[in-house]
Parts: sequence; C-alpha cells; structure tokens
Amino acid sequence: MSSQPNAEIIFTEKFNQKNEWNFITDQVMGGISTGTYNYKKINNDNVIKITGNVSTKNNGGFIQIRRNLNNINLTNAKNVRVIARGNNEKYFVHLRTTFTILPWQYYQYSFTVKKDFKNFILPISNFKKSGFLLPDKINPKNIKSIGIVAFGKDYKAELTVKEINFTK
Repeated sequence: MSSQPNAEIIFTEKFNQKNEWNFITDQVMGGISTGTYNYKKINNDNVIKITGNVSTKNNGGFIQIRRNLNNINLTNAKNVRVIARGNNEKYFVHLRTTFTILPWQYYQYSFTVKKDFKNFILPISNFKKSGFLLPDKINPKNIKSIGIVAFGKDYKAELTVKEINFTK
C-alpha cells in the first residue's frame, strides 16, 4: 500500500448523505450478523461509520455497505484509495463487475485499520476473485459496484471511512 500523492482522481466519494449506500448483512442468506451504518461529521469531514457483530453461524459472516457505480466511467482506474480508521481489524473492499452475476461473487482486497485515519491504496490488479468462474483480473470499465465489508470471522466491527477514490 504505497503512497499516491499525485494520482489523478477519477471518482471520489465523500459521504455527503445522498443515501447512495445500502446496508446488507448475511441475513439475506440465513446468517445472523447484525449492524448499522451512520453518516457523521469528524473535524468538518463527512464520514460513514459501520458497526455491528459479524457471526459465521448459519453459514453467515458479513455486514457491508455497497454503492452502485453504474454510469461512472472507471475505464482508466488503477487503484481504489480508502481513508479509514477503526478497531484494529481487517476489512475488505469488494468490487462487483458485469461478470459477478451471482450474489456471492465479488473481487476483494483487504486492509487493516488502526485507531487513526490511514490512507490505503488498493491496486485493482491485485483484487482476488471469489470463485473460479470469474475472470482472473478486473477490467475497470466493467466495475458496477463497490462494497466496504466486515467479513469472514466472528468479531465486532467498527469502521469509519472518510473517503473512497478511484484513481489513475
């Protein structure tokens, strides 16, 4: 996760409460994870805070916020930049494309937050596919949504995201 001081921003999300984000839990498939998200202000910056309890019981194990990216031209995107802080846990960015037809398909990249805000640079070329039916690599022009996900183990999620960018 290198620094990226002069990267050109293609799209930026600064959480100004346009309600573009949806909250989804594993309850859609029988899981028991619970949580919520809230828009807040921290030092004049808009943020989104995701909290909850992730449980792997009943084949579950996730809570997430997801935003549709249709009608946003990401053809030249090389990286996803996330500015976030939290509770010393691992979280994930999930990208869905025109090839992720089934609800459980995605490409993911993890990042581990600390108590202070940190800049995470996630190269799109390094996102890992969730199943063998998907193409190995993402073509950025095919990205249709982004999710911020607490995933994969039993834990208490507490993640604050200040900004998300797609950059060249």
